Amino acid sequence: MSMTSTSDHDGLKSSDGVKVIETTLERPLQIRLWEDRTRGELWVPTYDSTGLALLADDYQRIAGNNAVDNGQRTFEFKVMRPGTHRVLFEKRMGWKFTAEDRRVFEVTASDSSSRRGA
Repeated sequence: MSMTSTSDHDGLKSSDGVKVIETTLERPLQIRLWEDRTRGELWVPTYDSTGLALLADDYQRIAGNNAVDNGQRTFEFKVMRPGTHRVLFEKRMGWKFTAEDRRVFEVTASDSSSRRGA
């Protein structure tokens, strides 16, 4: 099995279905996912709160009327310590016991002050 990474948009790299995000401690990061609330979809994140803190969870409706409500959900995280942190998103629906879909992100964070030359 190859572990080759390919560049994606917004500074993301993909490796075997896992999106890799490289950032620093000082810079908050955003993850955007599409949600169709008409169907009852809701993305639920699972992560270690000692490594990441959720700063914001916003929803921007793209299309909406009496019958349709879908848009983009933005999760903003702050990295609390250097290292690699995993975030698992599961697309949940109120009447189902299992996730409809899953997305995995690996956040690799470095302390930018340690990379500066003296």
